[in-house]
Amino acid sequence: MSADSQDQAASPTAEAVVLVGGRGVRLRPLTLSAPKPMLPTAGVPFLSHLLSRIRAVGIEHVVLGTSYKAEVFAEHFGDGSEFGLRLEYVVEPEPLDTAGAIRNVADRLTADDVLVFNGDILSGVDLAKLLETHRGAAADVTMHLVKVADPRRFGCVPTDADGRVTAFLEKTEDPPVDQINAGCYVFRREVIDTIPAGRPVSVERETFPQLLASGAHVQGYIDTSYWLDMGTPAAFVRGSADLVLGTVPSNAVPGERGEALVLDGAVVAVDAEVCGGTAVGKGSVVETGARVVESVLFDGVRIERNAVIERSVIGSGATIGAGAVLRDAIIGDGARIGADCELLNGVRVWPGVELPDRGVRFSAD
Repeated sequence: MSADSQDQAASPTAEAVVLVGGRGVRLRPLTLSAPKPMLPTAGVPFLSHLLSRIRAVGIEHVVLGTSYKAEVFAEHFGDGSEFGLRLEYVVEPEPLDTAGAIRNVADRLTADDVLVFNGDILSGVDLAKLLETHRGAAADVTMHLVKVADPRRFGCVPTDADGRVTAFLEKTEDPPVDQINAGCYVFRREVIDTIPAGRPVSVERETFPQLLASGAHVQGYIDTSYWLDMGTPAAFVRGSADLVLGTVPSNAVPGERGEALVLDGAVVAVDAEVCGGTAVGKGSVVETGARVVESVLFDGVRIERNAVIERSVIGSGATIGAGAVLRDAIIGDGARIGADCELLNGVRVWPGVELPDRGVRFSAD
């Protein structure tokens, strides 16, 4: 439990809710076959990393709020016993937004305090201290607030000298503070029942502003821990690499931290270079002279001789031809990229597509 030792102090009277109902549109074509939280990330589904941290803090009961491809979660995680958890699944009949999804699972919750997580956030927040702050302040809701270098891209959340939230501000070119909503909360159980049921409700636009207006105590837990929204291809690649490198805590990485994670059954040629936090999936092959940097190879991928793969995701069963160059590319399951192709700058190839040798080039040579 070395990576998560800071989290091992929470009371078992807390429970957790993880919101995993999104369609992951920004990560297509990867999410055509699996929900975003189930994409292989440092060797396991992304959700595995979050569940391992929840268990490390002493929580045993977790409810997953699902919608898109809901059956995939139960098929993989079952009752949660592999993680030492008791997992329940609640399917949204229609998209209910963040607060609506929390309210939709309320009948499964009995603990005094409920941690709520957005299922696409990778974070190093100390969960035990987050709970301690919530209880010490006797707050109705406590929000994890993270300081970022450029808060203009986000709405910001100012707090007073005691850390109590004073407002929720929209994006602005001149934000008054550098702290933003990090997508992780602790709710007092009774507060969840005040969220309107049966309709879409946003925590950011409706629930939190209404709580403030009513005089409720909304506390901020402010830190500078690792934080990443995994919703874009570039962020997905970066997050997986940081898990492999050990930059962010997780007990779910199936191997030693380092420059590369090579899963069982994968073969990497002795003169191939695999580095930068690359994950090589089960049964994948990286041939002689190939170079794979800061990338994610799903299971059954073949990287042929002298190919160069940088900051890219290669879907299950895909083949990258000899001498091909991929930088910042997303390749769907079962696709074949012909020899000496060049795919750059965010290009996406859909599942099953076959590009002929030299069929796509960014240079004239």
